[in-house]
Amino acid sequence: MTLKPKAPHSPSEFEQLGNRQSLSIVGEFLLFIRENKAWWMIPILLVLGLVGILSLLASTGAAPFIYTLF
Repeated sequence: MTLKPKAPHSPSEFEQLGNRQSLSIVGEFLLFIRENKAWWMIPILLVLGLVGILSLLASTGAAPFIYTLF
């Protein structure tokens, strides 16, 4: 009885997905929007991002310049 060497197996789809590098939170949102065709979420995310940037700038030296915009 002779033992045959095992042929190298190709990784299954599950193993390939496990070895893949994870996406960032922005990448996850973009993938979700593209796969589910939720294009209506883009303006909401843009407005939330702009509000976040304004709130960050409000605590810096740029605050007097932002207040004059409103």
